[in-house]
Amino acid sequence: MTGGGPRGTSLQRRLLLYLLVCAPLVWSVTLVFSAYGAREEVNELFDTEIIRLAREVQSTLAGLAPVAAGATATVPPGNGTGAAELGDLAIAAWDRQGRLMLVDREGVSLPYRRDASGFVNLPLGGEPWRAYYLQSNDGAWLVAAAQRAGERDELVWSLVLSQLLPWVAMLPVLLLVMAWAVRRALAPVRRLAGELTARSADSLQPLAAPAAPLELQPLVVAMNGLFTRIDAARQRERRFTADAAHELRTPLALLRAQWDLLRSAPDNAARADAESRLESGIARMDRLVSQMLALSRLDAAEQLPSRQPVAWAAVVEEAISDTLALAGRRRVELACDWPAPPADALPLQGDAGLLGVMLRNLLDNAVRYAPAGSTVSIAFTPDALTVANAGPPLAPEVLAQLGERFQRRAGQAESGSGLGVSIVMRIAALHGLALRHTAGPGGQGVVAHVERAAPARGAATAT
Repeated sequence: MTGGGPRGTSLQRRLLLYLLVCAPLVWSVTLVFSAYGAREEVNELFDTEIIRLAREVQSTLAGLAPVAAGATATVPPGNGTGAAELGDLAIAAWDRQGRLMLVDREGVSLPYRRDASGFVNLPLGGEPWRAYYLQSNDGAWLVAAAQRAGERDELVWSLVLSQLLPWVAMLPVLLLVMAWAVRRALAPVRRLAGELTARSADSLQPLAAPAAPLELQPLVVAMNGLFTRIDAARQRERRFTADAAHELRTPLALLRAQWDLLRSAPDNAARADAESRLESGIARMDRLVSQMLALSRLDAAEQLPSRQPVAWAAVVEEAISDTLALAGRRRVELACDWPAPPADALPLQGDAGLLGVMLRNLLDNAVRYAPAGSTVSIAFTPDALTVANAGPPLAPEVLAQLGERFQRRAGQAESGSGLGVSIVMRIAALHGLALRHTAGPGGQGVVAHVERAAPARGAATAT
């Protein structure tokens, strides 16, 4: 990345950092719990041994004679593990009168506690010891066995260190293995990036979603959807460009010819006729360009930006007002029939402005092809609206072609480009409606039906 913007963070480096921080942290917590568990086990083990030792000593005391206080038993030389263990132990025994009957070592004097029974933590020689006092059943003997607490700590720490040292020694190997694993795990991401980098600007083929890992499949599906939308937008732009180039060629040529006639008109009558033709051509060009731009915007829209309850009375009033001038020139009357209460006129959530464009185009087409002195009528029902005129009948194949862009029936006197019906169909589709044409009563005229579209399989109808 260049420039002064924020630099991206490597996902691989971030994963390794998380593992490097979290792995020792989790291991440390585990080590603490392991040390605590080891200490509990060691305490339990040594407590059991002290109890056993005290009982064994007590069982041998019945035949002993009293000894002087401070008498000691012989301790083996301290040159082996047994001597080291004995150096951390102390044993003492007292009779009923509290006389010391047995002591196993010098320098450590276990205190006599007449009523003591069980484990007691006490200091001896400036160090903590754990002692166990055992009373005989008849009260004739009191035996105490004790162990230095440091011996237990040494054993616990030796167990912990025996686990810690291999882990510390293997930590570099573990980090290398984790780095290799992270790199292998991110290989599909690098392959996907390489595939996208190698593509040309015109390559919009979808990626193979099933071949991607589960974590990448939502991203691949989203990118494929983006490719599809981009391809559709490019197809619309190409179609619009081709259609515009095709359809504007003739009007521009006619305007040029009419301008030439206007400049070379020999008299006022010829000039007026040329001006009229030029004005008509400019109006046709203006209408064509406006329709093409409107259709391009509608094609690019995938859904309505907002939906509001439609007030059809205001929409109809505006559409009729916009069509009155054309209807007056052709001496055509406009009428509107509403459903009888309490029925509503095509309840709908949508865009009133777009629906006004739709109704205006329907009225414009109906008025243009209606005979003079006839009526163009709008009729509403709870499920549809219709716009009908009394024009000449159309063959079924001609009715089927209505809505194809830049397709007009041969021999028509009215100017047009065939885009008005396409605009109506697109606006209707955005509102969950569909447009179809049928012949009028008795086969005369054309009736445009805008009705709720049949729901697609597995999808709900938009309302």
